[in-house]
This record gives sequence, C-alpha cells and structure tokens, in this order.
Amino acid sequence: MSPKNNRIRFIAKTALIAAIYVVITWLCSLVGLSSGVIQLRLSEALIVMTAFTPAAIPGLAIGCLLSNLLTNGIPLDILFGSLATLFGALGGYLLRRWPALTPVPNIVSNTVIVPLVLRYGYGVPDALSFLVITVFIGEVLSSGVFGLLLYSVLKKYKRYLA
Repeated sequence: MSPKNNRIRFIAKTALIAAIYVVITWLCSLVGLSSGVIQLRLSEALIVMTAFTPAAIPGLAIGCLLSNLLTNGIPLDILFGSLATLFGALGGYLLRRWPALTPVPNIVSNTVIVPLVLRYGYGVPDALSFLVITVFIGEVLSSGVFGLLLYSVLKKYKRYLA
C-alpha cells in the first residue's frame, strides 16, 4: 500500500472513531449520562481502540472535543476534558501490548482533570473528593468495564482494525 493510501486510511479511521464517539456521547446526553457530577460517558469505552490502531489517539481526542462542543460544554471543559481524553488515549496506546491495561491511563487522566473542571469551571459546590469518586466510578465503568467488553468483541477483527 502506498504512503498516500496509508495516510488516507489513517485519516478515515480517525474520522470514524471521532464520529462514533460523538454519536454515542450525544445519545447518552439525551438521557443525561454523558456530563455532570455523575456521568457515564459510554463513548469512553472506545479507549480500547488504542490497542488496535494509533488512529484512535486523534480520533478519541477530536471526538471528545466535538462532543463537548455539541453538548454545550464551557471552554474550560472543551479544552481540558479533551486533553484528559488525549492523555488517556496516548497512555492507552503506550500500553497496547497489554490490552487489559489500555483503559487505565484514561481512567486516571479523567479522574484527575474532570473533577477540577466540574468544581472550578462549572462551579459545582460538591466537595472535590466526592467529584473525584463519582468521576472515577463513571470512568471505571465506561472505560474499564464497557471498554474491555468492547475489546473482547473487537479482538476477533484485529487485523481489520490495525
């Protein structure tokens, strides 16, 4: 395959992952799951895509950025929420040899960054420790549990995703 075709494939995978992230986040936002103090952003399960392709790194970051714009996030959330997912995706890619660990960097980065955005960006009056706990639980469920379930389904198609 030519270098030009490889670039086109990379861009297409990036765009597809971003689009899927946006659609899942938007659907979850309709029922109030994707943002707020208690959030279950199911699109974060896509973090396991970093075990299959480096295109997941920009795809997840762009998807998160667009999702935060679409769901009326404040500028602080748009920037730092997207950076949290970017950091998580980079870490997940670095751990791709150990797929069960790919969600861990995303769980950590979101648990550190998102509570600060909620508290100081949105002015949520809850204690920072409570926000850390709620975001951590949401990330463990979405990135960890649902992410690893997604991985177990997708690993059969690994050669098509690479």
